[in-house]
Amino acid sequence: PTMDNPHLRPIETKGLSRKVDEEEKVNIPESSMAGFSFRKLWAFTGPGFLMSIAYLDPGNIESDLQSGTTARYKLLWVLMSATILGLVMQRLSARLGVVTGLHLADMCYHQYRKAPRLFVWLMMEVAIIGSDMQEVIGTSIAIYLLSNKMIPLWIGVLITVIDTLSFLMLDKYGLRKLELVFGLFIFIMVLSFGYEFAIVQPDIKDMVKGLVTPWCSNCQESALLQAVGIIGAIIMPHNLYLHSGLVKSRKVDRTKKHKLQEANYYFFIESTIALFVSFVINVCIVSIFAHGLYDKTNSDVLEICTKNNNTYSDIFTNDTALIEVDIYKGGVFLGCQFGIGAMYIWAIGILAAGQSSTMTGCYAGQFVMEGFLNLQWSRWKRVGFTRLVAIAPTFYVAFFSNINDLTGMNDLLNAVMSLQLPFATLPVIAFTSNPRIMGEFTNGFMLDDGSMLRRNPFVIRFIGPQIENTFFKHQQTNSSQPRYYIFNL
Repeated sequence: PTMDNPHLRPIETKGLSRKVDEEEKVNIPESSMAGFSFRKLWAFTGPGFLMSIAYLDPGNIESDLQSGTTARYKLLWVLMSATILGLVMQRLSARLGVVTGLHLADMCYHQYRKAPRLFVWLMMEVAIIGSDMQEVIGTSIAIYLLSNKMIPLWIGVLITVIDTLSFLMLDKYGLRKLELVFGLFIFIMVLSFGYEFAIVQPDIKDMVKGLVTPWCSNCQESALLQAVGIIGAIIMPHNLYLHSGLVKSRKVDRTKKHKLQEANYYFFIESTIALFVSFVINVCIVSIFAHGLYDKTNSDVLEICTKNNNTYSDIFTNDTALIEVDIYKGGVFLGCQFGIGAMYIWAIGILAAGQSSTMTGCYAGQFVMEGFLNLQWSRWKRVGFTRLVAIAPTFYVAFFSNINDLTGMNDLLNAVMSLQLPFATLPVIAFTSNPRIMGEFTNGFMLDDGSMLRRNPFVIRFIGPQIENTFFKHQQTNSSQPRYYIFNL
């Protein structure tokens, strides 16, 4: 549909939709018994865990350890609140994909005029490339630690290109096997960071207090900045586009209301479980460094490393300034305090986080580019494009500077993620609040013809015209047509 000719047209006329229809989809088993079914939950399990990878990328991990070092356990409530808010937004994103059969970028293509659509697309590309840079940084640092400094950082940056393309080859073995690989990555992170939590043994009572006390008493200004960084690191803007596309991998009969309700129900349960797992991992990382590095100076950590004859101790200066930690220094500290094995296990967890989030970023990039531009690229071309753009500045810093400058880029990139967040949250809220798009599944905030926002001249001119009264309701379309039709705003 176009703005000039806003008539009902099947979404299957769009090239991208034909491609999606031809892809492998998971069958949902029928159940003769009413109520909850573990078989159905298993069939719907997958998209939520792929989505949750973005809550465990190297940028999140660095934000976690800096939070613990800066404010101890006092910002855990911010982490929990951000995760709950993320779950709400992921719920809306998944519901949009289930009910309409279109992912978020595809919906923007149908609903927005060219200028705002291209602008939002550019903002999402910036977010994806920024996230990709964080994953390159995390993976290269993990390789540097695991190789005992034998593989320089700049070579590790180049390795990330090859290994990502090799992992994408797994896609040809089937969707469920690919989802199993992502599950394996999450399991590795659980073992890695769970081991670190067990040997550090943080104070459980203080952890619980930090989770339930929505305040940061006696905190410095840096704690406030860190709290803002947590929100930007947790809620990744392109992840909303990813989740709305991933849910289309299940065969759901959208002509039947109860099937849509069932899909939304099980996807929400799966997303809740997945984000709970990611939340526990993030809490473990915060607590590890809250217990080990809070209020410690560079000389304190240097003394620990020197006492244990750690070869990485030269990265810490001998002064009384409070330590500024990152994923590299955090791993070295664990090796100094608890043995070299703790450092290697930490690096394995970082490597799993970097590799898995790189792959999900690739899928998000594909949905974004194909949806906004109606452009179909093969995955290897899409990966090559984003990875080359991400590698250029990262390689420059890795080759011509030191590791501290490389890890410091993560803080800047987390700020970039925060700035891009409205370009994902506002569209998904607007679309899922529109009864002409969602029908009975709309949110409470209705963007109908009578709302002030829909009558705003700026919105009408630059975003789209008002909804005409000649359109059928969504549920009427579902009951009278074999396919779902999308409406133009």
